Amino acid sequence: MTEVGTGPAVVFLHGLVGLNDHWEEVVARACPRVRCVLLELPLLSLPRDICSIGDVADLTQRFVREHIDEPVVLVGNSFGGHVALRVALERPEIVSGVVLTGSSGLIEQSTVREVQTRPSREWLAERLAELFYDRVHVRESDLDRAYKELSKRSCARAMIRLSRSARRNHLGEKIHGLETPALLLWGRQDVVTPPEAAEQFHKLLPDSRLVWFDQCGHVPMVEQPDGFATELVRFTTEIAQSRAS
Repeated sequence: MTEVGTGPAVVFLHGLVGLNDHWEEVVARACPRVRCVLLELPLLSLPRDICSIGDVADLTQRFVREHIDEPVVLVGNSFGGHVALRVALERPEIVSGVVLTGSSGLIEQSTVREVQTRPSREWLAERLAELFYDRVHVRESDLDRAYKELSKRSCARAMIRLSRSARRNHLGEKIHGLETPALLLWGRQDVVTPPEAAEQFHKLLPDSRLVWFDQCGHVPMVEQPDGFATELVRFTTEIAQSRAS
């Protein structure tokens, strides 16, 4: 866990191969106004008996209950967004709002199902590049880490199990019951969770706002950190003011 800043609590949840580092530009811009808490779970090292979307949601719930003394805004990218929705649906008393960016849970054109027990470096480089509108954002360190982790059979199998459990956990019939406001921050060029996914979330969530980022793929917090931080701070401040009134 990493924590910085003061103000209303915001917890950041990464995707399957994500890291806290991927939030750093947004956190640097947001922390003067909000309390940023970055939760980095070792998803690909989870034991088989707790390796599912439901188990990760349970771990996240427990973290929030034990470490934060107020309802939080959950910010999740990809798999992390799916986890945020699960937590908000199951434990609404600990969640004041959700921010979803490239979230799974409805539509996902993911290539994770193709992951082999020993994926090649070239294959991984192409999959990482698909996350971005501009490939200049692909970091060699991320590729090195992904290749090292997924070269381990246990990690590759964990990724497949987590991805499959998320695919089975379609939320289309459940999210109309979400009690907290939702902010959708989406890249128009996202090919993993395409624009129609954002539009479906916006239609089905009872209290949601959708903000598009142009020339942006699956990870707006990396490609559009200024706009992402601005929208996040505005949303979190509005929730805090509403709860105080």
